[in-house]
Amino acid sequence: MPGESLTPIPQGPVLVTGGAGYVGSHAVRVLHAAGVPVAVLDNLSEGHRDALPREVPFFEGDLLEPERLTEVMEAVRPRSILHFAALCYVGDSVREPERYHRVNVGGTRNLVEAARVAGVQEFVFSSTCATYGVPEALPLGEDHPQRPISPYGQTKLDAEGVLEEAARGWGLRIARLRYFNAAGAAPGGAHGEDHQPETHLIPLVLQVALGQRERILVFGADHATRDGTCERDYVHVDDLADAHLRALHLLQGGTADIACNLGTGTGHTVREVIEAARFVTGHAIPSEDAPAREGDPAGLVADGRRARSLLGWSPRRSSLEQILEDAWAWHQAHPSGYGEA
Repeated sequence: MPGESLTPIPQGPVLVTGGAGYVGSHAVRVLHAAGVPVAVLDNLSEGHRDALPREVPFFEGDLLEPERLTEVMEAVRPRSILHFAALCYVGDSVREPERYHRVNVGGTRNLVEAARVAGVQEFVFSSTCATYGVPEALPLGEDHPQRPISPYGQTKLDAEGVLEEAARGWGLRIARLRYFNAAGAAPGGAHGEDHQPETHLIPLVLQVALGQRERILVFGADHATRDGTCERDYVHVDDLADAHLRALHLLQGGTADIACNLGTGTGHTVREVIEAARFVTGHAIPSEDAPAREGDPAGLVADGRRARSLLGWSPRRSSLEQILEDAWAWHQAHPSGYGEA
């Protein structure tokens, strides 16, 4: 587990919303392994109950149900919240912007109000580099203007604003962690990425290696990158979990406000990911060029120096080869995700 000997142990109880989802469930398992009292709230629209330790209290519920939020707060009495629950598909957000605003912004507002009544002191928010929009320069630092180009990015920025209002209004200590491309799986392949439908590059590439897809589509071959394909900064999901716990500990120590990018500072193009996956899996993985997607930035690479200096965070499993090895172990053991072992 990343940072096992270095990550300070937060104080509980901690409520994790969206804790049955991809990144959230990894954070829950790290908290649970450290002995922190933790509970999960998830509506299971995207998450999986099997991603969680059975010993962790689980509450099924939705952020758009204020009465249910009150019930959960009374049952858990959390000191802190890690907030992962959200809709997170850029394409869907373009088709359904009102729904994304209702869930991502309205849901966060409901949660923050319930947190205020319950006396929650710290709040760590799963944000995204999509709040920055098209990069003016790379790598992207926290001082880059936040000008989202998708409804999804806008809702995450608006949710950050909800937290800033709470910080000013009643003293909630907040962390906004803007991470880049979450990837990988738990070492050994017991837990990993299972989305329906799947849209992320690495699991799609590995589905080709498994024979579940004929080929991988490469969207855009004439971007301003070293090989013409999009470049992204991939961060191991366990490294992301570690960063969230470090931020939580810092808030519990009295820090009032944190805003950090979570990335490695190294980008990999689509073609580089495919080639690395061929090496790791030993499969040919056919690819086919396709038209570029509208609004897809050529490159997104983090300047992660603030996270390193402020959180003491150093991604330890985020080399592309390690990410692919862990993800490949998961997909081989669970070719149908959590529906099949």
